[in-house]
Amino acid sequence: MSDGTPADLFFDAAIGLLQRVREEEAEPIAAAGNLLADTVAAGGRLFAFGAGHSCLAAQDVVYRAGGLALMNLLAVPGVVGVDVTPATLGSALERVDGLAGAVLDTSPVRSGDALVIISLSGRNALPVEMAVNARALGLKVIGVTSVAYASQTTSRHSSGTFLKDHCDIVLDSKIAVGDAELTLDTIPAPFAPASTVVTAALMQAVMATAAAALADRGIEPPLLRSGNVDGGHEWNRRVMREYGDRIFYRH
Repeated sequence: MSDGTPADLFFDAAIGLLQRVREEEAEPIAAAGNLLADTVAAGGRLFAFGAGHSCLAAQDVVYRAGGLALMNLLAVPGVVGVDVTPATLGSALERVDGLAGAVLDTSPVRSGDALVIISLSGRNALPVEMAVNARALGLKVIGVTSVAYASQTTSRHSSGTFLKDHCDIVLDSKIAVGDAELTLDTIPAPFAPASTVVTAALMQAVMATAAAALADRGIEPPLLRSGNVDGGHEWNRRVMREYGDRIFYRH
């Protein structure tokens, strides 16, 4: 590791990745944002899914101040973050064949909806099957993943394929295999993961694109406001009332 504090070096690494994504993924980001806008304009619903830490970026765009009210979390019990005990169970469930199909079959998704699937490695059965089954149901699928894993690891799905192979649009987070940006002679393993920073930024860039694309078509983007600003709750109640049939995180 070169000169600079570990904090400085992490920030440098994260900023470098964000710059790469900004420059190299501009086209798919625009395409993904327009796909979400197309879906909203056509009366479709929006869903996001991620397993383990990938779920953090999915949750960041659901029921979010400044975000689209129509983005719903497609939750799989036991794999949403690390709230299950033991946490290792979540990793094991990602490799279970058939789980994605059962989740989709009992979820509100339908043909014409859009689903964002976030998986850093894209190699486990759950995200691969989620994409395959969702497209079979008539959903458009946006994958957010590190394409590097497909060339440097093997798939854990029976088909031998990765998430990126079953998406309408793929956003590459550029994260290196192993998701650790720093090394130090005194520490035996690489450390300081940046996937959450980069993936969350990718997701917010797509959402911003979608909101602007809706506005360009003369459609007011169904955005939520912070409940901690005056008038926020009233604003949100109006949006949720207007789009209640497409919001599934409230009763």
